[in-house]
Amino acid sequence: MTHAIDVLAATPPQLLPARELMAFTLASHILLVPFGVALPFLTLLMHHRGLRRGDEAALRLARRWSAVMAVQFAIGIVTGTVLSFEFGLLWPGMMGRWGDVFGLAFGIEAWAFFLEAVLLAVYLYGWRTLRPWPHFWVGVPLCASALLGAFGIIAANSWMNTPRGFTLDASGRPASVDVRRAIFTPIFGPEYWHFLGAAYMTAAYCVAGVYAVGLLRGRRDRYHRLGFTVPFTVAAVLTPVQFMLGDSLARAVFHKQPVKFSAMEIVWRTGTHVPEYMFGRLHSDGSISGGIKIPQLDSILAGFSPATKVPGLTAVPADTRPTAAQATLVHWAFDIMVTLGSLLILLALWYGWSWLRRRDLPRSRWFLRCAAVAGAACLVCVECGWVTTEVGRQPWIVYQHMRVSEAVTGTHAYGLWTMLGIVVVVYAGAFAAFLTVVRKMSARWREADAGGDVVPEGPESDIPYGPRALSRVGGGGPAHPTPDHRTPPPGNGAGG
Repeated sequence: MTHAIDVLAATPPQLLPARELMAFTLASHILLVPFGVALPFLTLLMHHRGLRRGDEAALRLARRWSAVMAVQFAIGIVTGTVLSFEFGLLWPGMMGRWGDVFGLAFGIEAWAFFLEAVLLAVYLYGWRTLRPWPHFWVGVPLCASALLGAFGIIAANSWMNTPRGFTLDASGRPASVDVRRAIFTPIFGPEYWHFLGAAYMTAAYCVAGVYAVGLLRGRRDRYHRLGFTVPFTVAAVLTPVQFMLGDSLARAVFHKQPVKFSAMEIVWRTGTHVPEYMFGRLHSDGSISGGIKIPQLDSILAGFSPATKVPGLTAVPADTRPTAAQATLVHWAFDIMVTLGSLLILLALWYGWSWLRRRDLPRSRWFLRCAAVAGAACLVCVECGWVTTEVGRQPWIVYQHMRVSEAVTGTHAYGLWTMLGIVVVVYAGAFAAFLTVVRKMSARWREADAGGDVVPEGPESDIPYGPRALSRVGGGGPAHPTPDHRTPPPGNGAGG
């Protein structure tokens, strides 16, 4: 205990603002990541349907989703760039010592980012300049580049959780780096697949939620039904799969990061027949208040047997484990994620049962209400997942090799608080701009679908692979199409 007090007393004053700044930027950026990873796939899925079936509504949806994807990518550039600089500015101790070991993972992410930017530009431009099927195939590597970017980020994070691929020289610095082992760490696979499942689920539920709101408001046309059913079907199929992936990741944490698992389950003392607590609060003396206690369940979940020994937080010294407050935060984040995931499984089963019986959506408006908020629930789960991952590792920034306090910058705390204020303002402006642009695009599309007198400006308002309409000039005569000698796919006539 005395040693732990000495460590806390030696904590540099700039550590708190540095952590708050990193936490804010990461929590903000992570809201956009699922769309950057999964929206290209959803767009290509709708695009393929439109081409294969000659479906004008599907092509219109794909084109509009690609426009939203471009806006999201632009905002992600702002939030992601700030986050990238913060690794070097806020944590020079980590990057200076360990950058040669896991820096390639960040290089992969940066390379994928630039590749994605180029492919996205070509894909957007291709709606008017490429033939339909070649244009579709241009979008396929766009999905692959998004997966590659996620690969780089998760490789870096999994290395911080289970560092491998190096030896230490006499001075304690890494040497003899094995890049392959540094990237493919023991927890990389479970973490990567769980993250991809979360990204695809979140993006699919959020997109479906937009059209669920439209259905609730009486827009029962095929455009809204298609915009809802395709992404919601993807999300419904992935939901139980994601639950199993999460269980696999939790078990990997049990074996590779037992202290983090103890924090997730607020286990104080090592033992068998350990109960599971749903919520509850851990106190510094090891007692737990509140919550729902389920006897022996924690041991069963960890090792499929009540006799499974689960390590407690007291198995390691106090200065090498999360505090009681941090453990409670991790535990609540984990339980919220599991609870919301369980509710989403029920929603997916509701949808699946109705579809199998009637080949139609559930008729209850409560289903659409639940579907409308499912995307927000997924975003909460994403935030909770990262809280579990990052806070559960404390006090280590590189698990069992470097503490957060050893990696922090020497910049004065006042400067970091000032930087945090500036970043909050910039991010608030960026997200406000994102919502404003998307709302204006949505309003223009509704006007176009309603057959307004004025053709909305902008290429995304035109029918894909059809003649481009020019906006009316001076309130005069009719719009004139530009020459376009490509033949649209069957059934892709004028409209909207």
